[in-house]
Amino acid sequence: MNCLLCEQKLASTPSWQSLFAIEKSLLLCEDCSKGFERVDTCERGDVLHQVKSLYTYNEAMREYLHQYKFLQDVALSGVFANELRDELKGKNAIIVPIPMHPDKKIERTFSHVDELLHAANIPFEDVLTKTNTEVMGEKTREERLSMRPLFSIKEGIVIQQTTYILVDDIYTTGTTLHHAATALLEAGAERVEAVTLIRAER
Repeated sequence: MNCLLCEQKLASTPSWQSLFAIEKSLLLCEDCSKGFERVDTCERGDVLHQVKSLYTYNEAMREYLHQYKFLQDVALSGVFANELRDELKGKNAIIVPIPMHPDKKIERTFSHVDELLHAANIPFEDVLTKTNTEVMGEKTREERLSMRPLFSIKEGIVIQQTTYILVDDIYTTGTTLHHAATALLEAGAERVEAVTLIRAER
């Protein structure tokens, strides 16, 4: 098997764990894996009570995200499955992926956040609808503050008075997560937190 990023042949050593399918399948070579920088940042606020981010947005992560999202390499959804599972498993909360706009999903062919959660075997509820296709990173602070809501609750969904954890691939300005949190809180959620794979510094 070859590394999913650089296509270098992977070195594998047989073990008793592999006989019982316990051992995690190796997706990346050691060189590619070493490029990712773990940061585990945690930010707190009023609307979005807590945001936990696992990795920094360095060159290795930029290349990974480009290949995964824009080159539509869905096999890469499993690269961080263990890390996301460790972060989210056992949480007394409802996990909610940040959705793509329907037009974007057609363009990209799959929902990248949903696939990250599927790969990690994390159950989630699809309760939000994205209402536009605008890119937050291209807007000024004033433009972001004056925007109409980015999300609405899906028709027929009843939001429970409990904790919801939003999951997204990258946290940059925080606008997307705050809009999603606002929609959930206004619909009856007691508390909203977030977990993102990446924290990008502006």
